[in-house]
Amino acid sequence: MIAAKVIDNIWATRKADSLRGLKFMLVEVLGGIDAGRSMIAADTIGAGIGERVLVCTGSSARKMLDRDDVPIDAVIVGIIDEDCTF
Repeated sequence: MIAAKVIDNIWATRKADSLRGLKFMLVEVLGGIDAGRSMIAADTIGAGIGERVLVCTGSSARKMLDRDDVPIDAVIVGIIDEDCTF
């Protein structure tokens, strides 16, 4: 898992049918060798802009959606409490 901060919403008016109903967020990786790197993650828990989140990547991300046919590589799976620091 990766710790990240939600930067913005991603709006896609046209997308593959398997992605319909999914909300996408732009997140920035916190800490580690990828610190500062941006990625797009599907939001399964209703995270908001400015919140620090846990992001699951790879095949584990697809399993969070219970569908192996979805082309997803990153999913927001948790919101980090405000009193946690990096």
